[in-house]
Amino acid sequence: MAIQKVGVVGCGLMGSGIAQTAAQSGFTVVVREVTDELVKKGLASIEKNLNRLVEKGTLSAADRDQARARIKGTTQIEDLKESDIVIEAIIEQLQPKVELYAQLDRICPLTTIFASNTSSLSITEMATATRRPDRFIGLHFFNPVPIMKLVEVVRTIATDSAAYEQAVSFATKLGKTPVRTGDRTGFIVNRLLVPYLLDAIRVLQDGLASIVDIDNSMKLGCGYPMGPLTLLDFVGLDTTYYIANVMFDEFREARFAPPALLKRMVLAGWNGRKSGRGFYDYADPKNPKPVPLVF
Repeated sequence: MAIQKVGVVGCGLMGSGIAQTAAQSGFTVVVREVTDELVKKGLASIEKNLNRLVEKGTLSAADRDQARARIKGTTQIEDLKESDIVIEAIIEQLQPKVELYAQLDRICPLTTIFASNTSSLSITEMATATRRPDRFIGLHFFNPVPIMKLVEVVRTIATDSAAYEQAVSFATKLGKTPVRTGDRTGFIVNRLLVPYLLDAIRVLQDGLASIVDIDNSMKLGCGYPMGPLTLLDFVGLDTTYYIANVMFDEFREARFAPPALLKRMVLAGWNGRKSGRGFYDYADPKNPKPVPLVF
């Protein structure tokens, strides 16, 4: 059965991007948040993004209106019961996700595919809260969802091959490039990216080079679009710290262990761009300055 109706749980940064992308691709979307205020905020973000595309000339006004009309916001989880696939994009913590899937499992028919947007948690463990481990996958999108082309499509040892191929096909219809991966913490991208980011912090922590020189080295020497410390500020130091701990718990390898400097910056609330300070000070967002760290 082809996927036609898409449910999205969470209308924050990732959830709203997934809902927008699905609607622009012709799918009917129901996106659920826990309060009316959050629903309105998420839908307003989608409308702002669609309007920006019209202003840039990359989307017609008619296509914008049609995409917006395909999206329904709700606070009622029961409104997801007719979805062919439900994509979860809530807080990156296992217990809330498990509780959500137990609820969804009681509401949705057994034909519905469940997909998590997690970047680090076990898909298999989430699936244990349901009666459908064979129809449970990971769909890891990247931020910003409407722009980033990659989707990691994650299968467990219990995932049915036909359901998995449906998910791969769905990702393609969203205009994404799906990559196939198994259910190991970090999947492909974070398995490779997180140790790189942590090593950049260790280079700084060891006094080998400055913030700016580390970033310029990787931009100009390796052709990366941004340096690792700038990227850490963009992703969020708290997010990276959490993911690194999850990966270290899984693999017990030193390369995944968060450096002491990262831990202390997170404890201080220096989480990067979103908090106004990380490795750079964002008092002037258009001209961030490296923070003089003492450690």
